[in-house]
Amino acid sequence: MRTRQFTALASATFMLLGACGSGDPTSTLLRGSDAAVSANNAAASPDVIAGEPFPDARCEANKAAGTITYLTGFDFAAAASIVEVITADSAGYYTDLCLDIDIKASFSVANYPLIADNTAQFASGGSFSEVVAFAAANDAGFVVTAVEGRTAIEALILKVGEAAELGDLAGSTIGVKGKLPPSIEAMLLAAGLTEGVDFQTVLLDGFDPTQHIAIPTIVGFPGFKSNEPGGLNRAGIGFQTFDPLDFNIPGSFGAIYTNQAFLADHPTAAQDFMRATMRGLAESLADPVAAANLAVEKVNANGNPNFLSPEGEVFRWATDAQLIIDTTPEGTAFGVPDATMLQAELDAYAAVGLFGDSATPDAASRLGNEIIASVYDANGTVIWPG
Repeated sequence: MRTRQFTALASATFMLLGACGSGDPTSTLLRGSDAAVSANNAAASPDVIAGEPFPDARCEANKAAGTITYLTGFDFAAAASIVEVITADSAGYYTDLCLDIDIKASFSVANYPLIADNTAQFASGGSFSEVVAFAAANDAGFVVTAVEGRTAIEALILKVGEAAELGDLAGSTIGVKGKLPPSIEAMLLAAGLTEGVDFQTVLLDGFDPTQHIAIPTIVGFPGFKSNEPGGLNRAGIGFQTFDPLDFNIPGSFGAIYTNQAFLADHPTAAQDFMRATMRGLAESLADPVAAANLAVEKVNANGNPNFLSPEGEVFRWATDAQLIIDTTPEGTAFGVPDATMLQAELDAYAAVGLFGDSATPDAASRLGNEIIASVYDANGTVIWPG
């Protein structure tokens, strides 16, 4: 496993997923006539071979998909499952593969119904469990094609000296924006702390961590590792964190997903969208500052409605990128989902009520690993035409 720079090693064992040939990227995801259509479409489109011209027949198949709309998870922020799409689009990688991509600023929770009815074809999800929870509650035919971060993106941010260990939070009040994220709730539950019994929560106004940490009636609040700590650091405000990763609480971030209808109708377009996107991810990881600056350009061109700062976006992607690198095992291509790890995430979050009274969903049934694995060669390099 790659050496971590600022958090403890995850104890979970990750499953190595080998790269395979292009073939039919949806054969295990579809049933009946949909599978037949997918197989026929894939068979009519030659595979992509590294260094060789992009096949004309495949180009025509991709053009037939029309405009593919991609919905971001939070504005054009320099975050996982957003920045790599911006990078790939800026570099012309989608055009190189005969794809017409329209990237729209959105929010993860707003994306699910639009993907479900194929109004949009791909989107950014806050986490694998968030995508699965909507799909399970709404019988949506989602297929997750990439999961880039193998840890929860949230941490519990506390005032300095509030707790030496999680058990010290008994009897305290934690501020929340909406409700506790499942990763934080699962971490506290594992320490024997149940919301409403051992600690209380109270709703916070706004999103400014410098204001939240000054509230005298709370000990702290959950926040994204890639956001609130940067804001506090830039303001010179001290804090401490409890990271679910350090407590072996599974999680994920940087999920990309589509729907079964689009896969059935346009399997090569779906595969080549992921091919270009994963090339964008590799470049974004290699030069995080340049990638963040591309996102900032998009943010500003869109009027910056969420008041994102260049410094904040550079911090955001630097943090996300390091987490992706640190939690991806050696020998595993970036973004390839691990069904075993993701099932552990669903199991942990089911324990805190994410799926209500319903049975815990099966992680493997939501994954499109054939699609993403097929864009990589055996060395984990994106297969790209010449």
